[in-house]
Amino acid sequence: MTIALTPLISLIAGILILMVPRLLNYIVAIYLIVVGLVGLFGATSFNFS
Repeated sequence: MTIALTPLISLIAGILILMVPRLLNYIVAIYLIVVGLVGLFGATSFNFS
């Protein structure tokens, strides 16, 4: 059984935002930084293994 990572992260982030609305700023900032880095360097540059 394989679980997609993106929907799981979105679900956890949504629950955290509902519980602590102040986290929204941090979650959006981290998301924008990650998307910017992936856009600049490409997803193939990151080796997680």
